[in-house]
Amino acid sequence: MPENSPAPSAPNAEDDPLTEAAAEDIVHGICFKTGPPRLLGAELEWLVLDAERPWLPLPPERLNAAHAAARALPLNSRLTVEPGGQLELSSAPADSLTACLDGLRSDLTAVRGALDAQGLVLRGLGQDPRTQLERLLSSPRYDAMEAHFDRTGPAGRAMMRSSASVQVCVDAGHEEPGPLGYGRRWHLAHLLGAVLVAVFANSPGRRDGPYPGWRCARQGIWSDIDPRRALAPPLAAEPRAGWVRHALDTEVMCVRAPGDGPWTVPSGLSFRDWLRAGPRTAAGRRPTAEDLEYHLTTLFPPVRPRGHLELRMIDAQPGEDGWLVPVALVHALFDDPGAAETAYRAVKALADAYGSQCAPRNRLWRTAARSGLADPELRTAAAVCFRAAAEALPRLGAGREVQDAVGAFAERYVRRGRCPADDAEAEAESGAGGRAGAAARAVKAHATATATAGAGTGEHRRRPTVAKGPRP
Repeated sequence: MPENSPAPSAPNAEDDPLTEAAAEDIVHGICFKTGPPRLLGAELEWLVLDAERPWLPLPPERLNAAHAAARALPLNSRLTVEPGGQLELSSAPADSLTACLDGLRSDLTAVRGALDAQGLVLRGLGQDPRTQLERLLSSPRYDAMEAHFDRTGPAGRAMMRSSASVQVCVDAGHEEPGPLGYGRRWHLAHLLGAVLVAVFANSPGRRDGPYPGWRCARQGIWSDIDPRRALAPPLAAEPRAGWVRHALDTEVMCVRAPGDGPWTVPSGLSFRDWLRAGPRTAAGRRPTAEDLEYHLTTLFPPVRPRGHLELRMIDAQPGEDGWLVPVALVHALFDDPGAAETAYRAVKALADAYGSQCAPRNRLWRTAARSGLADPELRTAAAVCFRAAAEALPRLGAGREVQDAVGAFAERYVRRGRCPADDAEAEAESGAGGRAGAAARAVKAHATATATAGAGTGEHRRRPTVAKGPRP
């Protein structure tokens, strides 16, 4: 959710009023950039904790110093800071899995070294267990965002201040139908997305929280932030047409003001309403193409079309290299034609549970977030997908260590119907040694679970462009 995240390029309409038809054309033209799948990218979010007392919130001045030290590093990835102080590394678009993983691992090593010098560590966990966290970043954008989300409840603040994810970006695919066509990949992303939620769930809901017992409480938070903003379009709709309608019919989060003044936070004003009523709305003026670009960066569906497909449903993963497994798995299931076809057949069986409701609020996605791989249908689909990925990764040039990491994850979790949240919860509830002992163990959370994920690369293949949008 970087403050100045670029949106997909659109023509400048500052001098000419933006019509409804022109707005539809802009969104239609930029949401899916089709062609052979070629590029891959990943965005990794991390909690920043004190190495000795990880259960305590960090003072703003200490977080700011850590961020400054990380920003001073010569990184290949884009480093940004989330509203609660989380760090995010966004890879450059890479033309092979090897290049993507190696670039991120090198940058993470440098960032960890800078933080270690300040007594801090990075932790991969989908939801920060510390409560009452303050918002670190103050700006008109985040002030407006928080005011908008506060109308719905506390979920928006929780998302902004304490959540972390692994986002994987793949190319939209061919214009033509087929396993690598953009229509099939769009459909696959939404059905497979529930499996990815279950497999990589790593945000156990607290007993005294709003999502007790959930394996992926982060998905509960996303589902609750806003009536429409975090929803997927109807899956039955043609992808481009469905996204255009969804984008224009979603409420405007905020209207930017010149300078440093506060931004307007209208209530119940969709972008389509703004186009039709212009200055008669709370915005007080007509929207421009630049306003539309910005509006698109405030939409947070589980799969966001930004020219490429941005898969946003995966929790941050434990261990130094736990993030490697979802990146490799998604790449294999999307960019290898055989694995893509196998995965599609496996997840198509889940379509009835997906139903007509939109993700993440339908039965399939809710079950994935609540139960993880304890659900037998999701577990069966996950097992098929991991087998397909294991066969595809050598074809895509993945190194032996990457293949072993994916295999080790499948053995530890998928075949046993477990997910990383089960380990995180067990550690949090063990209590042995008191709070300090439990928290210290949590800092190293699941390092052994994903130790083998550390790295290798061989010659890999391809993937999409990482155009980074506000995150939430």
